[in-house]
Amino acid sequence: MSQRRIASKPELGDDFSAQQSRMREAIVPMQLKKVTAIDLRSVGLDEKWLQEQINKDPKILGLGDLEVLSRERRQPSGGKIDFLMYSPEDGTYFEVEVMLGALDESHIIRTIEYWDIERQRRPQSEHRAVIVAEQITSRFFNVIRLLNRSVPIIAVQLAAFKLDDSSIALHAVPVLDVTEDAPEDYVANEVEATDRKYWESKRDPQSLNIMDKILAGTREAGIKDRLSYNKHHIALGTTGNNFCWFHPRKTPGYCHLEFRTSPDIRDAGLEALQSRGVDASARGTERISFSLNTRILDEKLPLIVDALKAAEQYSR
Repeated sequence: MSQRRIASKPELGDDFSAQQSRMREAIVPMQLKKVTAIDLRSVGLDEKWLQEQINKDPKILGLGDLEVLSRERRQPSGGKIDFLMYSPEDGTYFEVEVMLGALDESHIIRTIEYWDIERQRRPQSEHRAVIVAEQITSRFFNVIRLLNRSVPIIAVQLAAFKLDDSSIALHAVPVLDVTEDAPEDYVANEVEATDRKYWESKRDPQSLNIMDKILAGTREAGIKDRLSYNKHHIALGTTGNNFCWFHPRKTPGYCHLEFRTSPDIRDAGLEALQSRGVDASARGTERISFSLNTRILDEKLPLIVDALKAAEQYSR
């Protein structure tokens, strides 16, 4: 796999744009490593082996710092869900189905069925259906993308590679996420408008307070915002397109947000946030997303405001 080394971390006093420039300049030429893409079955590895690797390190899936609550959990229907995982950061449950080879319709149905069962067991919590497969063809990608409009489903394509020393490397790519499409990517009449009272009735007040503090910071920085309350998100814009989307949580004091920035500086901006302790991740080619709690916000508010200032400029 290709590797890169960062020469130095940005100083704490630098603003977001300066950090992006510094990170770009610090990247040294990468060394090319030769790898060979493989099917796990072709080298004698089965689904049980893959489950064991995921069980040892759930971060393999690229979905954050999840905890495995149970493996092969028996369901009332008679089947077994491969994994029930949990995010302690925001209280979200993940119902995960894993398969080798190409995704098929039976696994899609099974994943949604298990998601629905667990959702009924804990109706006050957020739940995500997760499908993991070595191959996700365009046919089934389109199917789950349509389902994603009503079911919060995540599709993860997990590729295997054989390295020069004959060891195996796994690389997971979430090809479809519940926040993959920005609101303006939908047809206008598919976005259901709400208001502040709707969100106050559905989410924890402390979670909304995190969003309010960020907005207060951006207003102090000179951003005259245009806020749109919708059923599944709260969008932030100014004179151009929306550039930031808030997802306040039911869990007290947690809020997820995603913003869009220029593809030319996205990776440098992501590394700048991560180097300062923000657990941010990439979405598509233009977006950065992360979850905040009250403590992190108090420490990182100036950095987040600088990042949103750059995103607002790109949105014009």
